[in-house]
Order: sequence, then structure tokens, then C-alpha cells
Amino acid sequence: MARRRKRKSRRRQEGRRILEHVPQYSIECGEDKPVTAARKFIHSEGILPPALLLVKRNEHTTDRYFWAEKGLFGAQYVEENHFLFPSLKTNDDELEPIGASAKSH
Repeated sequence: MARRRKRKSRRRQEGRRILEHVPQYSIECGEDKPVTAARKFIHSEGILPPALLLVKRNEHTTDRYFWAEKGLFGAQYVEENHFLFPSLKTNDDELEPIGASAKSH
């Protein structure tokens, strides 16, 4: 049977592009659950939002979380709903002129 390609959401692709410009931290969860490890890391390091945390659960699985002013969110949710996060809107405004100047050259 032929496999159909999964349709890529434009909104999610745009959210992924925006998240590329946010500081990223990679950590291992150890004995804790991934979200607990992310919260402990944020508090121990004093990380300010916005930030993306990549929490390695095991050698095959990495969970992605977004640290915002409102709390900790799954990165996939943030990709799909990036317009709900004020910290990403300011970054988005800063990115637009860069893209516009690159197009004009």
C-alpha cells in the first residue's frame, strides 16, 4: 500500500521557526519525570523566559518544553499556538525586518 504524506501545518511550521530563535537548554531527566527535571533545572539555573528545554528521557526519546512567563508548556502546543505567547510576539517582530532586508538584497 502506498503511504500518504502527512500534511504539514503552516501555523506549526511558523511556530517552529520562531522557537529556533529562543535559547535552548539540553538536560537529562535522570530519576525524575521529564517535566519535573525541567522545572528543577529552571529553578536551579534561574532561567528566564522565553526558553526551550530539551529533556532527554532515554537514548531514543527527548521531550521538548517551552518556558514562558505563564509557566511550562509542551513545545508542540507552543508551535501550534505561538500567537498566544507575548514573549514570542516580541521576538517575531524583531525577526520580520531581518527577513524583509534579506529579501530586498
